[in-house]
Amino acid sequence: MKPDRPLIASIFSLAAGLWLTFFYCQGSAGLSAGFPISSSTIHFTATTSGPAALGGIVLTGIGIALLIWSALVAIFGQIMEFAGSSNRGPARLFE
Repeated sequence: MKPDRPLIASIFSLAAGLWLTFFYCQGSAGLSAGFPISSSTIHFTATTSGPAALGGIVLTGIGIALLIWSALVAIFGQIMEFAGSSNRGPARLFE
């Protein structure tokens, strides 16, 4: 199995989930930089309500699962190719 289709599906799913979550959110963000650096803070608050909250979480979760799946398929595909095993079909006897 090639990792390209699960990767494309994961990108679309992650984009849709994050878009739903952040498009319908109400929140604020703040940054405080100071000296010494240990006193610097960042604060981010987001609240999403309604169907976008559940849909965003579900689509983001599906996208993360597909991204992990495509990464594993790519890693194992490279290992199999490195080991010399190829699944390009049967070898021809006569060319």
